[in-house]
Amino acid sequence: MADKKADLAGPGIGDYKDIQKILPDEYSSPLNARETMAALFAAKRYIEENLCRELNLMMVQVPLIVDVDTGVNDMLDRDGSRTPIQFHISNDHDKNPIDAQVVQAATKWKRVALKQFDCKVGEGICTDMKAVRKDYFLDHDHSAYVDQWDWELVMTEEQRNLDFLTGVVKKIWKVLKDAEVHVQERFPQLNNDRYPNMPEELTFMHAEDILEKYPHLPRKQRETAILQEYPAVFIYGIGWPLADGYPHEMRAADYDDWVTETTSAEGKPMHGLNGDILVWNHVTKRRHELTSMGIRVTKETLKKQLSMSGQEDFLQLPYHRAILNDEIPLSIGGGIGQSRTYMYLLKKAHLGEVSVTVWPRILKEMCRSHNIHVLE
Repeated sequence: MADKKADLAGPGIGDYKDIQKILPDEYSSPLNARETMAALFAAKRYIEENLCRELNLMMVQVPLIVDVDTGVNDMLDRDGSRTPIQFHISNDHDKNPIDAQVVQAATKWKRVALKQFDCKVGEGICTDMKAVRKDYFLDHDHSAYVDQWDWELVMTEEQRNLDFLTGVVKKIWKVLKDAEVHVQERFPQLNNDRYPNMPEELTFMHAEDILEKYPHLPRKQRETAILQEYPAVFIYGIGWPLADGYPHEMRAADYDDWVTETTSAEGKPMHGLNGDILVWNHVTKRRHELTSMGIRVTKETLKKQLSMSGQEDFLQLPYHRAILNDEIPLSIGGGIGQSRTYMYLLKKAHLGEVSVTVWPRILKEMCRSHNIHVLE
């Protein structure tokens, strides 16, 4: 059994001997490479159009690189295990230089952008975000190259509750489920008994409830266990320390709100206005995260979360000052993994079948031996 603390952050399996064991045997992709691209872009167009319609979003441009001094890059967690690529732009013979970072996600940038694009309550933005996460362990569903639909929606103070969060999650699930129907109408070979389709409904559970069911298991094993019972779940409350003293996952302290007190459907006190959609992947026979999202911090919860994380120095950065000074709107937002979604919808065994990026030779050789052909 993995150690609970070691399991908090840092995605991936972590050992190529383990990957060799979990890559599926007797795998055969329902689609060839050419069909895969046609199905992928059919899904992409459908999801972008319908996500914007369901949540009242507009597509906007998104940065690939940001100025370090703005503080808008996504640090992904709060233990320092995943740091962005940083480089110096010597501009004007170093008289007017810029220190820049490649984005890891557009999480914080989007909230600032809501004001830039003059979004009112109930309006928002969606991006075709590309990023680099150099500290990932590269396995079947983690890549150094990341693509997401990063979206953000302006909301009111009165909407900062689990009911509103749940309603938004259900709309996103409907878009993904309908996208599956859309691509299968064009490629009916994707509808087969070997790899069942997405369930019609999501099951909503709090991280505390899942810990209560499996108190001795670390987080990834708890998620695996719950997905055996419910093949599609939304897990509330990711970031607040649970009954065993550990958070479900080390969520960053300056975007999702994971400290606000809430109450479960059974009346139990809980914390957190965020969560993840996870599904059981019938091809890989593993847990599969599709999207992470949440209601964003207020100035009060930002200060509390940064204090709990020992990151109060962040309060001097422009992004954080804007929250403290009420200069940017209250919002809810998230990131839907594009390649993760294509992999799931198109019944693929590896991210490299739907995205072109770098993989170590050892992994590519393992894939070939399992009849998995990654794109070069």
